[in-house]
Amino acid sequence: MVDGGAQEPRREVDFVDADRWIDIFQLSARWRSGPEWNAFLQELDKEQVPSHLNTCNSSGLFHVVSQDKLTVSYVGSQHHGHDVGIIQADCPVPTRRAAYYFEMTVKNSGVKGQTSIGFTHQQYKMRRQPGWETNSCGYHGDDGNLYRGQGKGEPFGPRFGTGDTVGSGINFISQVFFFTKNGELVGSVPKEIRSNLYPTVAVHSQNEEVTVNFGNQPFRFDVESFIAEERFKQQQIIEKLPLPANIGHKIVRSYLLHYGYQDTLDSFDMASENTFPPIPMAKDNALNEQGDIYALQHRKILRQFIKNGEIDSAFQKLREWYPQVLKDDMSAICFLLHSQRFIEYIRANNLECAVAYARAELAKFFANESFSHLLQEIVALLAYGDPSDSCVGYLLDADQREFVADAVNAVVLSTNPEIEDAKSVLQSRLEKLLRQLTVCSLLRRQLRSDEGEVFYLHRITE
Repeated sequence: MVDGGAQEPRREVDFVDADRWIDIFQLSARWRSGPEWNAFLQELDKEQVPSHLNTCNSSGLFHVVSQDKLTVSYVGSQHHGHDVGIIQADCPVPTRRAAYYFEMTVKNSGVKGQTSIGFTHQQYKMRRQPGWETNSCGYHGDDGNLYRGQGKGEPFGPRFGTGDTVGSGINFISQVFFFTKNGELVGSVPKEIRSNLYPTVAVHSQNEEVTVNFGNQPFRFDVESFIAEERFKQQQIIEKLPLPANIGHKIVRSYLLHYGYQDTLDSFDMASENTFPPIPMAKDNALNEQGDIYALQHRKILRQFIKNGEIDSAFQKLREWYPQVLKDDMSAICFLLHSQRFIEYIRANNLECAVAYARAELAKFFANESFSHLLQEIVALLAYGDPSDSCVGYLLDADQREFVADAVNAVVLSTNPEIEDAKSVLQSRLEKLLRQLTVCSLLRRQLRSDEGEVFYLHRITE
């Protein structure tokens, strides 16, 4: 039964294990803390970016590098093909992005105009033009050819010489190398190399001189517009994928049901009744709502109590309706509720009651190592004159109440005698779908040797 005062079916269940709830609680603490979560994401994204030429790993016999390590000149006599002045950047290409790009301006094409630009691996033979050896790719100025791992080039683009600016990049979205000349895209080729690559330039005849731009100056080529266009192409592919009819409506409805947002659900159904036909509760093949509708009225009431900070009332109703949920007073759900009750005292600036409650109800949880770290954060609220402006201030936010309400909602759903897996109630179908999206994105990136932008669900929903 699902209505207000009606008694719900009771059963003894193995509730979701405490460690699982603790993991969720810790994750909640991280992403709900705002700036700390953003700093965490920025740390994950942090990569060293090439900034100058590496004079320690180059063919020093045939070139000289300027003091700022951005200009290289040929000083050899070019007696044979191995007298190449080749030099890499100071670090490999950063890969946690949509694309990487750098440019080279030919200040002097010298006697033969054999300047080149491209990418090479760390152990590359530093007396060979980029593209002449395996795990390398290079665009050469004297013939306009592209070289990919062998001495023989393939027709690719126009030649380049004195005054020209050429660029080389990696498009991680489509996994290709691309090259530019004087701000225009020349072309692209598949990127078949799976090792760390270094931006590389080379000079190979007398008087040749080139200057490299790793982004410290504006590029001739509009790389930002290029990336935006590539993302747009990917979005077009996504938008062309067919979806089942009304699937968005059904997923939103199942989310509201799962979390007990009954008033919102009623408004949602009323607003969409002329657009979407009514969905039979237990007969929809795509999304069976029977499990989510269980105890809907009870879950609505409990959520409202917790969102209003009325934890004592939530305890009372749980004891009345679902005593098995509170049977183990050392369970994770009891810990969350007692913690929230303590937090409510802090919110009300009732420090005396907060201390007394901590001694009476929270102290027993210190014996459990799984709770100790979280308890330290919670009790730390007492240490600040203005706890809302402290490093644990997120515990006073409305989001924290919402999280506890979600936990209570899940354990009530787990008492449903019709469900086979109590852990399945931890997430709505929408959240399972988003997690599956994250997993697919990670697997897709792994197939590309962990190259390309990293998918962060929190970032795209901000």
